[in-house]
Amino acid sequence: MPKYRKLVRDRIPEIIKENGGVPQTRILTKKEFKEELLKKLVEEAKEAYKSKEKDGLISELADIQEVLLSVYEIYSINYNDVTKTARKKRKERGAFNKRVYLESVK
Repeated sequence: MPKYRKLVRDRIPEIIKENGGVPQTRILTKKEFKEELLKKLVEEAKEAYKSKEKDGLISELADIQEVLLSVYEIYSINYNDVTKTARKKRKERGAFNKRVYLESVK
């Protein structure tokens, strides 16, 4: 029996059952959920990094977006505050449009 030990989307156990599997699940505490969400964000970012085709990247970015929505909710973060902070950082530090790659600093 494979062991996953990771946060999954809400309908995954139902899908497993529909496919003849018997999922073993539990409900995380709020503290555990916060930790697992951040782990999931890293997991999805790694999967996006490994994506070789546009469709795969879009799928992984959709997963990242879904995780971010849950992060905003559990941490009581307002999306507009994130957007405002992103604009401020872009103004102060720039974006990534020029493709600058810092090799070193002397």
